[in-house]
Amino acid sequence: MLKRRDREVVTVQQAEGLRPLAGGAVHLPGDPLYDEARMPWNLQVDEHPAAVAYPADPHEVARIVRAAAAAGLRVAPQGTGHGAPPLAGRLGDAVLLRTSAMTGLRVDAAGRTARAEAGVLWGDVVARAGRVGLAGQHMSSPGVGVVGSSLGGGVSWYSRQHGLQCSAITAVELVLADGTFVRATDDQDPDLLWAARGGSGGFGVVTALEFDLLPVRTAYAGMLAWDWRHAQRVLTGWGEWTADAPESVTSVARIFQVPDIEWLPDQLRGRKMVMIDAVALGDPETGARSIAPLRALKPEIDTFAEMSAPDIAHLQLDPQEPTAVYANSVLVEGFPAGAVDALVEAAGPESGSNLLFVELRQLGGALARPSPRGGALDHLPAAFLVLGVGLDVGTGWDAVRADAMRILDSLAPWSSRASYLSMAYEAAARRGFAPEAYERLVRIRESVDPNRVFVAPRASSND
Repeated sequence: MLKRRDREVVTVQQAEGLRPLAGGAVHLPGDPLYDEARMPWNLQVDEHPAAVAYPADPHEVARIVRAAAAAGLRVAPQGTGHGAPPLAGRLGDAVLLRTSAMTGLRVDAAGRTARAEAGVLWGDVVARAGRVGLAGQHMSSPGVGVVGSSLGGGVSWYSRQHGLQCSAITAVELVLADGTFVRATDDQDPDLLWAARGGSGGFGVVTALEFDLLPVRTAYAGMLAWDWRHAQRVLTGWGEWTADAPESVTSVARIFQVPDIEWLPDQLRGRKMVMIDAVALGDPETGARSIAPLRALKPEIDTFAEMSAPDIAHLQLDPQEPTAVYANSVLVEGFPAGAVDALVEAAGPESGSNLLFVELRQLGGALARPSPRGGALDHLPAAFLVLGVGLDVGTGWDAVRADAMRILDSLAPWSSRASYLSMAYEAAARRGFAPEAYERLVRIRESVDPNRVFVAPRASSND
């Protein structure tokens, strides 16, 4: 059996033939730029792939895929690296294929559609679409990649009225394991389009997506905030409000231990808060009426106002630069008084938790109804998604994970058996899909990648 060092030498030798295939943008272990090239957005992941390649277009992608397969290496596509943790420990014999150089973006104002190549970020889409009065179903951070987040589902500020972002996909362009290029639509290669709608990838290198945009120019949006001593009262009130909130409103409640970082608002920096962010589609007057019960809880900070669609992408104050974080989540079917008590005990003022924040995303509405377009993931069968996010503040990653798991465990009586894989780093792949959808997804991957050239999104699936 080869020792670790011997295996590294072998894989470097296998990868040498990749160097001329991407305009010189191929980095192997020992190269001056290798460490920089392999770095994902989530700096907690310290992966050492056999090579890192930066193709500029689908032709280079195809050459790299064919050459990697011929050399006995696997391929792991990656855009921004937000979703790197599930790949950790599985890239030693793989080419990390970074798609960040593929940044073509086209917005069709008349057709209300966009075509985004694999390196496009949501901030690019919302800025371009906003100029013509449209909006994409972007994630909470503008620095998240369009392709990766869409393949995983995509919960946006507009989801309660419009469903998952993956359901907006109308075409997918990808390179298969044999290097062939395919454009899949409902009429041509529909199985691949079905898999792209929430299947998390693993069936090819997606080089571009086409998807619908929304006619949203502005919305009534903002933040309400209280000192976290009021967490019990505020979360109770918010939970009751969500039961009858209109589908035009999507909200997020957070217990947030705000770091003292310069780019954050002065009134929040260094404080421990309970916060509610929300976006209400429609006119400002209707939006104000929708959130009136939350305002009745007498927040210390109230930033609600009519906001442009591009500005909404920055509402949640997520970090933009690469950061080392641990995150995990659970879907819950309700948030009654007992769940509020359990969450505050696990993450509130007396908990001792060091998590950066615990977030409760309001689901329901269109998210709860299967999309008529279908897809590997066509709805989320839960009322809320609860997410725990932590930084290593000197306690170590084991302690961060323990704090996050304490949150999830506290909500076990109300938890769904399903998981939203894009925000559940440790969940098994099966938990992300209905049983029949999971089996179909496995069959599609096996049919287009019988030799398992591509590293599966999760270790428990086709890997």
